[in-house]
Amino acid sequence: MNNTVTLYRPTGPKELALVQASGNRRWPPRLPDQPIFYPVTNEAYAVEIARDWNVAASGAGFVTRFEVREAFMQRFTVHRVGAAHHTEWWVPAEELETLNDNIVGTIEMIRRFPENNNENGT
Repeated sequence: MNNTVTLYRPTGPKELALVQASGNRRWPPRLPDQPIFYPVTNEAYAVEIARDWNVAASGAGFVTRFEVREAFMQRFTVHRVGAAHHTEWWVPAEELETLNDNIVGTIEMIRRFPENNNENGT
């Protein structure tokens, strides 16, 4: 049996649409000015980012949850970037396709802000 790690990713509507276009199985490539992919370790932190940053930047924020094989994630370290619960994995952009290959199941959208937005991010 493969052990997995639960990851959370706060995202805006454009990134969520790209995830949905992949069948909720893959994260899109990073942009040239984005050297790392940083899923977070807990839902509370993901909610803060989606609610406070993504909504301000794009009108909507979403919290996603997904499982990645633990053996793959052991290659990376968790970084604390603020309060005790502000912890995130730093995955180099060049490793994102391999991370995608190690997702078990699908990427699910579990929260949206503002809460009355529809599921497709529009």
